[in-house]
This record gives sequence, C-alpha cells and structure tokens, in this order.
Amino acid sequence: MELGIISLSDLTADPHTGRPVAAMDRLDDTLAYARAADQLGLDVFALGEHHSHKFAVASPAVALAAIAGQTERIRLSSGVTVLSALDPVRVYQDFAQLDLLSHGRAEIIAGRSAFAEPFALFGAPINEYDALFTEKLDLLLRLREHDQLTWSGRYRPPLVSAEIAPRAVQAPLPVWVGVGGTPASAARAGHLGLPMTLGYIGGTLAHARRTVEIYRSAGEAAGHDPEMLPVAISTHFYAADSEQDVAGVFDHYRHYLHPETNNGRGFVVDRPAFDAARRRDGALMIGTAEQLTEKILDAHAELGITRFIGQFDWGALPSERVQDSIARLAIEIAPAVRATASATVAAGSTSA
Repeated sequence: MELGIISLSDLTADPHTGRPVAAMDRLDDTLAYARAADQLGLDVFALGEHHSHKFAVASPAVALAAIAGQTERIRLSSGVTVLSALDPVRVYQDFAQLDLLSHGRAEIIAGRSAFAEPFALFGAPINEYDALFTEKLDLLLRLREHDQLTWSGRYRPPLVSAEIAPRAVQAPLPVWVGVGGTPASAARAGHLGLPMTLGYIGGTLAHARRTVEIYRSAGEAAGHDPEMLPVAISTHFYAADSEQDVAGVFDHYRHYLHPETNNGRGFVVDRPAFDAARRRDGALMIGTAEQLTEKILDAHAELGITRFIGQFDWGALPSERVQDSIARLAIEIAPAVRATASATVAAGSTSA
C-alpha cells in the first residue's frame, strides 16, 4: 500500500487576512513539502497542472525536476497531465527527461481536464475533448513503447520514422489514467489495462465502488487480470492533532472551494456539509490520524486500492500546519495502514 500527497499549487488568499500568495513563495513551500515527504518515507509526491493565475504550476515536469534534485526515493508524478490539450510527444519527452534526472522515479497521471483554459490556450477543440484524449492517450502509450515511430491521427501532424528521445529509464514509463468518476473514463482505463487514479472528492465509498467495479469489469472483459489493475484514490486531506485543530482549518476549506474564490465555479460548504463529508463513509479525509487511518483502510477494503494520495496544502493553510499534517501521515497513519493492508493481502493469499 503506497501513501503520498498531491499539491494543486492553488494561490488562494488567506481567508483571515486576505493576504495574497505569490507564486514564487508557493513554489518554495512546495519544494519544502516534497523534501519532507521524501525524508519521512512517503511513497509519492504529485503536482497538478493548471493554466490560470489561480495556480502556481503549469508544467509539473519542470517543477518535479527541481524536486528530483532535492529528493532521493519518492516517486514523482503529475496529477493530472492535461493530455487532451497537449502534444503527447512533448509530454513523453518531458517525463522521460524527468525519469532520467530522478533515476527512474517519474510517473504520468493523464487526464482530460476539468477546466476550459488549456483548450483555448493550446488551440484544442473543447467540444471534442474526449476524442482528443482517446487519440492522444493511444499515441502516448505508443511513444513509451517505441524509440522510432510512424503514426498518423486527426489532431496532430503525422510521425514518419520519428526518433523519440530521450528514452525513460523505466520501461515502460508508468502512465496512470486520472478519472473523475465518469463511467466511460473508468471503462477506458480498464479496457487499456492501465492503472486508475480516482478523484474521490465527494460522495461515499459506495459511489466510488461503482466506478471501480466498472473499471475492473472492463479490464476483465478485455482480458486483463482484475487483480492486476491498480487503483488509487485522491481526495482532500488534512491530518489534525485534535478536533479543535480540524475546526481551525474549516475556514480555509470553505474559502478554498467558495465560488467567489473560483470565478463562480466552486460551491458553498457550510459546517454541517463539512462534518457530513468527514463521516467514516464520506470522501473528505480531514480528521485525526486515527480517524484517517480507519477511512483509508476502509477504502482499501471496499475498493481494493493500492495507493492513497491526499491533496494536502489547499486554501492557504499555514505552512506549519501543512508540515505537521505531512508528518502525521508519514509517522502515524502510514505505518498503521501499511501493516494492516499487508496483513489483509497476506491473509487473502493464504486463503486462496
């Protein structure tokens, strides 16, 4: 069972002071968080990709390359790479370069994007975003398999005996599919036999289980062993030292998601909704280490997840609180989760 963290590098102003966050400061904090995660023994550090003034990272590969030089073992992933709007050749090259710099620690989580900005910015037809993603994912998978490639499609100039360099250390370079809960997206990931990362930011485990079942059923129908289809979940996360500490981050969470913060695209979270989402069967992973350990193990039991990634630094949380949360995940939650998950897997193997 792998445990890690993901940052979307949002530049949300402090809800109490209104003080804005500078992109350079945000990136300095991000590097510090990655170093801490590596030193404390977490497994994965991921960065989101966004193309607006609301976020500090538009190129995860570049930021992760800086992190690679300051870490030793943690895996470095996008979360997600907006493949529908990008050139797969350049995506492969960037992450192969990162893989070389990090000595084989790079990963891609490829997704379609929940935002319109990259489509306009890169001239991709947003009304065809699913067809774009299908074609570009196919090309990306071919690129990681062949160092010379001939290919043609609708959305990119053809490749004729093109040399694809540099080549990643890992063969193949890991590619996960990021899914927001859409059944067709889960089915596509399963059909291709690719690992799936589920954005589990709302609903309950029962809702998430339906998406995972679609994924594994599609994979089995395509001839893939359902036991060999890894699933990760990613959700909002904060490991608190007490219920009082939880109460202290509520304003940050509410402000982070509020429509006024997100140009009308967010939603209002009041305290009852916040508390309801924190219940044991809810998606929101904000609570004490004991509570979060139970919830992650529930997801392991119900969904068969092999990886948990917590979005850990949202809404202008003070860096001291973020560092403490990372430490609780690594020191208190991760050992308990890994021990129980390993024992469960071992028991299942013995009974089989």
